[in-house]
Amino acid sequence: MIAHRPDPGPVLAVRLDSDGDVLLTGPAVRALAGTGDPVDLLVSPAGRAAADLLPGVRDVLVFDAPWTGFGPPALSPPAMTRLIADLAVRQYRRAVIFTSFHQSPLPMALLARWAGVEWIAAASVDYPGSLLDHRHVRPAGHEVRAALDLAGAAGGVLPPGDDGRPAVRRPLPPIDHLVPADPYVVVHPAASVPARSLNPDHARRIVDELVRRGRSVVVTGSEADRAAGGPAGSVPGVPDLRGRTSLPELAAVLAGAECVVVGNTGPAHLAAAVGTPVVSLFAPVVPADRWAPYGVPTILLGDQGAACRDSRARRCPIPGHPCLSSVPAAEIADAVTALATDRAAAVPA
Repeated sequence: MIAHRPDPGPVLAVRLDSDGDVLLTGPAVRALAGTGDPVDLLVSPAGRAAADLLPGVRDVLVFDAPWTGFGPPALSPPAMTRLIADLAVRQYRRAVIFTSFHQSPLPMALLARWAGVEWIAAASVDYPGSLLDHRHVRPAGHEVRAALDLAGAAGGVLPPGDDGRPAVRRPLPPIDHLVPADPYVVVHPAASVPARSLNPDHARRIVDELVRRGRSVVVTGSEADRAAGGPAGSVPGVPDLRGRTSLPELAAVLAGAECVVVGNTGPAHLAAAVGTPVVSLFAPVVPADRWAPYGVPTILLGDQGAACRDSRARRCPIPGHPCLSSVPAAEIADAVTALATDRAAAVPA
């Protein structure tokens, strides 16, 4: 039950994480917007591109928080003062702070309270004092469901016909000049967290096996991935789009694919948001039941009982990255065949 929720008015949703986390929060944002109240979304610079893709968002605010992220900035009192002033001018009635299960919402709750937000909700295992009006108990299960549960506690309701899956704004940009005319498979080898990336040689074997089986393959990734090199993008005849797409263009590339082969990283959730099946090469440093692609056909591969399980390690602590590199390329190609066949059968003739 919601305690003393204020009258309708502007809502601030907060997710100070990367693109993938923001995409997973998208259904909860739509639920908050489903009440008819305008919803603004506060994100980190790493989540800005995904925030711009989310339906239901009126405006996107950006703040580089010193308490979260892969490389958090130093504490900046002027930056915090500017954020408080901006939030105060916007006169939010509610703030809903979305976090991962291991993060604290309380630093952000303090700033929101300081800015005069009337009612603040978040899941917190720590005692919040007077910082939260609704201290939510996070349910077990996937990040999408947990965020929707918090949004519901804050009064959010998904609109009729909304299935609660991650989604992006349409239409997406044209990408015919980037991809083959024939059906194709996307291989996205790298991740922002090294422990979740494929080894370059392993990625090359996957691409080679898919090509050997007669499939058109497209390799995607960031400009940093291209600069780092690696053999996956050097297979003759395979388009290398690393560093050549914006996030909306990448979404369009993934939407046009039969299937996506990717680790547990943002593009896996982007593929799910555009409805494309995923072969998920999932490093178990975080739990798959919380972070696997949501709402699309998925085949999850990788040793989920490896010694790094639930460690949240940034870099693989085990030489050779065996949880992923031990998965044979042929097994991955078989999974691609299964998902691509199912998807083709589901498309009306």
